[in-house]
Amino acid sequence: MRPFPLKLNVMDSPPSRPKQATVSTDGAPVAGPREHGSTPGRPGGRVRNALRHAAREPAFGIHPGLVPGISVEDTGAKFPTRRSVFVVALALTMAVLGWAILAPANLNEVGTTMQSWVVTHFGWLFNATVVAIVGFMLVVGFGPTGKIRLGADDSTPEYSTLSWISMLFAAGLGIGLVFYGPLEPLTHFLSPPPSTDAEAGTTAAVLPAMTDAFLHQATFAWCIYALVGGALAYASYRRGRLPLISSLFEPVFPDGNNRILGKIIDVFAVLVTLFGTATSLGIGALQIRTGTSIITGQELGNGFVVVVISVLTIVFTISAVAGIKTGIRLLSNANMALVIALAVFALLAGPTFFLLDLLPASLIAFVDNLPDMLTVFASQGTAQQDYLTNWTTLYWAWWISWSPFVGMFIAKISKGRTLREFVTVVVFVPSAISIGWFTVFGGNAIWMNMNGKAMTVEGAGENVMFDLLGNLPFSNVTSIICLLAIVVFFVTAADSASNVMGSMSQSGRPVPSKSVTITWAAALGLIAMFLLLAGGRNALSGLQSIMVTCALPFTIILIGVMVSWARDLRNDPLMIRRRYAQEAIRRGVRMGIDEHGDDFVFGTSQVAEQDGAGADFESDDPALTDWYTDNATPQAEEVSSDTAAPEKV
Repeated sequence: MRPFPLKLNVMDSPPSRPKQATVSTDGAPVAGPREHGSTPGRPGGRVRNALRHAAREPAFGIHPGLVPGISVEDTGAKFPTRRSVFVVALALTMAVLGWAILAPANLNEVGTTMQSWVVTHFGWLFNATVVAIVGFMLVVGFGPTGKIRLGADDSTPEYSTLSWISMLFAAGLGIGLVFYGPLEPLTHFLSPPPSTDAEAGTTAAVLPAMTDAFLHQATFAWCIYALVGGALAYASYRRGRLPLISSLFEPVFPDGNNRILGKIIDVFAVLVTLFGTATSLGIGALQIRTGTSIITGQELGNGFVVVVISVLTIVFTISAVAGIKTGIRLLSNANMALVIALAVFALLAGPTFFLLDLLPASLIAFVDNLPDMLTVFASQGTAQQDYLTNWTTLYWAWWISWSPFVGMFIAKISKGRTLREFVTVVVFVPSAISIGWFTVFGGNAIWMNMNGKAMTVEGAGENVMFDLLGNLPFSNVTSIICLLAIVVFFVTAADSASNVMGSMSQSGRPVPSKSVTITWAAALGLIAMFLLLAGGRNALSGLQSIMVTCALPFTIILIGVMVSWARDLRNDPLMIRRRYAQEAIRRGVRMGIDEHGDDFVFGTSQVAEQDGAGADFESDDPALTDWYTDNATPQAEEVSSDTAAPEKV
């Protein structure tokens, strides 16, 4: 027999005040007349009594629509080191490191071959998955699920919105922002993408260059991060599960954390995090060397790279051990101020009106060109395939490989946010910042090239940002500021990744042990260093190729994450209440109009099981509540029911 077969009762006159209840569209009680012992803004005494009764009566259990949610921190969960995940991931890391040292040319050759095969056969999968993720996250954030909180009903955010955005900015944007900000638009301007027939170096090539940079760097990447971050935060802080990628599959793969497949998933999560971050650190090291050479006027070689990476590895290891609230947050806030100051300077000192005109024109062109940019994978020409290999598929793989790292980091700092707030900020705020950044620096680089100033791409392109600043006033000062920003980005990306890999190795432990964190920080620094020393840019290219290959199975994992999370959200307590509310209101309105015309209000009363609002809902399914009752004590349930705030319409 299903518990609580309630309906909305239609009355032609208001009941006495103590018995009235007001119900929001999602079925949660809202502020109204108070009963004895109730508190304004909280569920009335009748709801609390029902929850207390449910907690004390195992025969019935708590109704799934009244579960307040529970954080993994409140479940008494243990976070032991997962030796199999840690050892296997570390062994594979050392194998790749040894390969880079002993046979860098072979690493590059094998990696390039694998990347070519993946792009040829599965480029469509990367593209389709990214588009699906964008649509999925918009529905999750702005559909009915947007009211769901990433935590218990009474949870609140741990960080201010400004600090939250600063940490998102530093962890998810990082070195790539400084490196590719002027480089990619300039590269596409000098060699237009296959989605356009514009002539290289002409005015017609400006907008296609900007729109492809927006696609690759400033928009879709954040939807990928939001998927993993939102799913992890929901599973950990609302469902009480361990914050691991394998935990996301609990709705379709029970107890996945302890099964072989779940451990394989977590090993892949560690590896793609390591390779994706190491690639960025390698790029950062090259740019630091180039910037220092330009500032000092001295040619610097591999010895400088060794010193820089060694020193910065020590720095980011200390920051990682200090934790998010101390080291990472302070560095993130400081670096955000640096890059904002640099962008404002470049806007005002550069071709200001050209840049201000370029921004809306580029946004309009981005929307217009989006179908062509997304369907270029269907072309089979050599130029199209080369473009996919070097740009689009590489970036999709890169962002997918960064998604466990950035996603877990985002989850750690997003507890207490609603899904609507989460999606709005995580998807749109960093995207807006990135679009502004690429417009200012990419537009500056293109404008300088069109007006005869020296703007060329040398090597991997690490010179472009410093050459751009060299064409603006106060270049000595701004180049130093830029170099400092790169160093801080290097540290924040690496310490965040070390923290996350340590957490993945220890069952999602919020603060991983120092020994495990130091191990992954050292491995990350060594991978970046020796790949550069062993083969320079060729070894780094080989690592990028391996990263693309590793991202292929993780793409399939992300598809599974969407399916699993959708099932979780469908049976969230708030969504259950919403179903009850919709059905009760639908029946009540028809009955009220039929019986009383315009003059009726709603109350509640108990009815026969087959006539209740939940008659068609299997509320006694243990799967809907076991995730909560197995982890919450009756005392915790009672406290939660007393403090849970109702959702607003």
